[in-house]
Order: sequence, then C-alpha cells, then structure tokens
Amino acid sequence: MKITIIAVGKLKEKYLREGINEYAKRLSGFCRLQIIEVPDVKAPENLSRAQEEMVLAKEGDNILKRIKGNSMLICLDVSGKRFNSEALASMVREKMLMGESDYTFIIGGSLGIDKKVLGMADLKLSLSDMTFPHQLARLILLEQVFRIFKIINGEPYHK
Repeated sequence: MKITIIAVGKLKEKYLREGINEYAKRLSGFCRLQIIEVPDVKAPENLSRAQEEMVLAKEGDNILKRIKGNSMLICLDVSGKRFNSEALASMVREKMLMGESDYTFIIGGSLGIDKKVLGMADLKLSLSDMTFPHQLARLILLEQVFRIFKIINGEPYHK
C-alpha cells in the first residue's frame, strides 16, 4: 500500500517534525509513505476574498502538479465527512479489498484547499469539528493512518 501526503507549507516546529518522523517510522511496516511539501503563498493578514482566491489558486496549482491520476484522492476539509477511527478503517479495508492501494491525502494551507483540487477529491474528510493549525493536522492525520492499519490488522491500539 502507498500513502502520499501532499501538504502546503514547511513544518517549522521541531516537536511536529519529531512526531511526524515517529509516525513515519511506525507506518513503515504497513505502507510506503511519501510526504510532499508544496510552498505556501505568503499573504498579509487581512486579505480580500479575491486575494484569498488568488492564494488558494496558486497553492492549488502547486498541489495539482503532484497528484498522480491512479491514486484515491482524499482532501482534508472542515466541511468534509466525519468518521470515527473504526469507520474510517472499515472504509479503507473495503477499498483495499476492491484493489485500491494508493491513497493521496491533501492538507491545504491556512486558507484551506482550492476548489479545483476539492472538485477532484474522491473523499472530503474532516478530522474534527474543532479547528487545528494545518501543520498540526499533518501529525493528527499520520496518527489516524497508523491507527487505521492497526485496526485493519486486528492489532491493539491505545484507545
């Protein structure tokens, strides 16, 4: 199985990099993991809607260059579908049984994900009703992917 994460922006905090490295190591027994960082577009605090759309479009273009056509595309989106861990693992298990073995997760920048990328998504996924910084979302996503594999394999995991 192959898992690709395309994320806008570079991780700045050491603790996040360490956590992500730990989950990448844990996942190495379950899948091939690739994390691709695309540049975020620098923008001032108070953007107009038109300026926000320009930023999203530029970041979206950078994401689109990295998407492979044969991968199941899952975009993290605040208005996406919510799953508990067991239900998400069940969905992935079903997809695996149907031959789906290549997943790409998209994590947008602070403004989200451009609508043309969202329009390509096979699934829009919400991690929570709460708001997280997009850099922390990367760590949370990796933990959930690890948990999915533990559930699918019938292995114990911390509840």
